[in-house]
Amino acid sequence: MLATQTPAPVLTEVGRVIEVGDGVAVVTGLARALADELLIFASGVRGIVLDLEPGRLGVILLGPSEHIRLGEDVRRTRKVISVPVGPALLGRVVSAIGLPRDGLGVIAAVAEHPVEAEAPGVLSRSAIFKPLATGIKAIDAAVPVGLGQRELIIGDRQTGKTSIAVDTMLNQIRSDVICIYCAIGQRGDAVSRVIGALKKGDMMARSVVMSAGDEETPGLAYIAPYAAMTMAEYFCDQGRDVLIIFDDLTHHARSYRELSLLLRRPPGREAFPGDIFYVHARLLERAGQFTEEVGGGSITALPVVETQAENLSAYISTNLISITDGQIYLSPQLVQKNQFPAVHQGLSVSRVGSKAQSRALRKVAGNLRVTLSQFEELEDFARFGTRLDDATRARLKRGAAVRNSLRQAERDPMPAVEQLAVLIAAMEGLLDGLEEQLLVDTMQRIRTLAKKQLQEIEQRIADNKELRPEDSERVIAMVRAALEADLGTDLENSNGPIS
Repeated sequence: MLATQTPAPVLTEVGRVIEVGDGVAVVTGLARALADELLIFASGVRGIVLDLEPGRLGVILLGPSEHIRLGEDVRRTRKVISVPVGPALLGRVVSAIGLPRDGLGVIAAVAEHPVEAEAPGVLSRSAIFKPLATGIKAIDAAVPVGLGQRELIIGDRQTGKTSIAVDTMLNQIRSDVICIYCAIGQRGDAVSRVIGALKKGDMMARSVVMSAGDEETPGLAYIAPYAAMTMAEYFCDQGRDVLIIFDDLTHHARSYRELSLLLRRPPGREAFPGDIFYVHARLLERAGQFTEEVGGGSITALPVVETQAENLSAYISTNLISITDGQIYLSPQLVQKNQFPAVHQGLSVSRVGSKAQSRALRKVAGNLRVTLSQFEELEDFARFGTRLDDATRARLKRGAAVRNSLRQAERDPMPAVEQLAVLIAAMEGLLDGLEEQLLVDTMQRIRTLAKKQLQEIEQRIADNKELRPEDSERVIAMVRAALEADLGTDLENSNGPIS
């Protein structure tokens, strides 16, 4: 009879639940547990260690708390919460922990990476020098975004924040940027519309959609953006450019506040915990443009935040404004004027994107913000019914034409050459005084002609070369010919730029 070797004993730590609440539990008996470690309850629900206190652990639950009973066993897994990464995620809809939600089967992940990671240091980062084209005139011209930038999209409800994010993703069909859309606290039908738009725009194959809905536990909403960033970092490490949308971090902050209050953390301003700034800062600091030594990829972050009654000075809003590299502010007042996208040029700013902006577009859009700000001041003044001189009336007419030229339909991102042609026509006064429907038709005609006749200028934009005087004259001549043919009027003596 062969001697059998006795297996080595296995030490297993078992704790028990002493409190359970809505999305949280308090566990005792696991003295060696680590922060962010994954725990498994006897009922099958999983949780993450958030609070480490003497004799007790505060755990956020990743499943329904109704399944957990007081006194039930809890076991350690000895690993932190991780999510699957790899090319197999592209084209898929996943949960906050990387499980498939689209019915397309198991995801063949390359590996699992922890959702928490240290942000790359300064020496691993390079200057932002390449543009990320959104396809939206009001942004690419006046509030440009660069690859590796963190640009906040901020505004009240129903002002078009998600539309701008989705249109930016759709415009990446003209590039090789990978897109990740992280929905936090959004309704299922809203996420379905985003998925439908990506499929219709042929971008779903290069996109990942992560959903942590408002019907799920706050623990899933809390880890969702970190999990999405981990997936983005995998592609970035392969040298790819990634665009990641967090829609929205207001819901994320509220979920974290709910968890913190249930775990009896001391409340601070607006009842948020004292580390709410750090919670968002350590997330967004993982984005950036990185050097060739670490792969040469980039992660561009477009976090979304919701304001109430145009209150930009609210706690979470000011936190995120100070963390990011600029903001795109969507004004409800512009929405009331039917100005879509409702980008407020006065309150929107890009702190680094202008360095990456196309030289051709930069030259044309240089006076855009000044023209619009002067027009808005004169527009307010003209409401008093004051008699205006000819020069002032000309400025009002030009400003109205420029503002109207920034209107753009939803799900219709524009190539840079088409934006350039429309903006030159508006700034040169060729669109002054046109009625609304005629202006829409004219801009569409300009876009069609630009696509057919301005291939050389399109190549100059792609090569990031300056716009030559003859290029501008060519665009102006094209627009004049189109307007003269349609309107039967002589536009040779147009006013040109207003000084």
